[in-house]
Amino acid sequence: MTILIALAALGSLTLALAIMLMVANKKLYVYEDPRIDTVEDMLPHANCGACGFPGCRPFAEALVTGKALPGKCTVSTDEGRQRIAQYLGVALGAEEKRVARLACGGGTNVARNRAQYHGISSCRAATLVSGGGKGCFWGCLGLGDCAVVCDFDAITMSANGLPVVDMNKCTACGDCVEACPKDLFSLQPVSHRLWVNCKNLEAGDDILEECRVACTACGKCAMDAPGDLITMIHNLPVVNYAENHRTQKPIERCPSGAIVWLDDDGTPIKGQESRKIIRKGSRDVGYS
Repeated sequence: MTILIALAALGSLTLALAIMLMVANKKLYVYEDPRIDTVEDMLPHANCGACGFPGCRPFAEALVTGKALPGKCTVSTDEGRQRIAQYLGVALGAEEKRVARLACGGGTNVARNRAQYHGISSCRAATLVSGGGKGCFWGCLGLGDCAVVCDFDAITMSANGLPVVDMNKCTACGDCVEACPKDLFSLQPVSHRLWVNCKNLEAGDDILEECRVACTACGKCAMDAPGDLITMIHNLPVVNYAENHRTQKPIERCPSGAIVWLDDDGTPIKGQESRKIIRKGSRDVGYS
């Protein structure tokens, strides 16, 4: 009899809990538009965050609720964005593609290492040991942390130890920006062709002993730039992209080629007065 009473009590409790869950499910049910699943399937599933949302699912929700337009996804194809716009019956919208840009041209053929680093093959680890050993404190260490964290294979290391960004593969996710301990990466619209390819803050020609393509703070680019396009701040030219920046004039007299014009594929073009670099081998000096 005791067992039967216990089973009856347990059954009653189970039934009561089941009823409570059913009531709660109906009361707390949140309707989700089925179009969200459809739109998410149309997205590239990169989950890169370039659209400003943490992933494709939240972006799909924003599209369906009208908080964003399909053109904000710069990773998808033109056909993919158009298909979403037609499905939702909304305007396509437009968002300029952004890519990761490196502010350093100091590869091993032009920049000197003053010490040999032995340890974990990581820029962040090397930075903890006297800044990494490079003659230019602000320069790229070339150990490829940025390439390691890039999930889209958009970054490869050149023969001279500098990261090269494939603009077609880059989704502007920002992982390389966070990974670089020297703060050399930033996300830029592709229209930003005038580019300061250096982060050195020292003034004078002495820095050229450490890196042949370093900015010497001569200020010629700022003098030649129209209006307020370029301002010298902390011995480094800063481009005001709110001004008309579709001009190569500021690069022409740069003696080291620290300020460049980026070609369609991101290849840097230097001015006529920039010294030519023909050295291909390393400038490393193995002080230890």
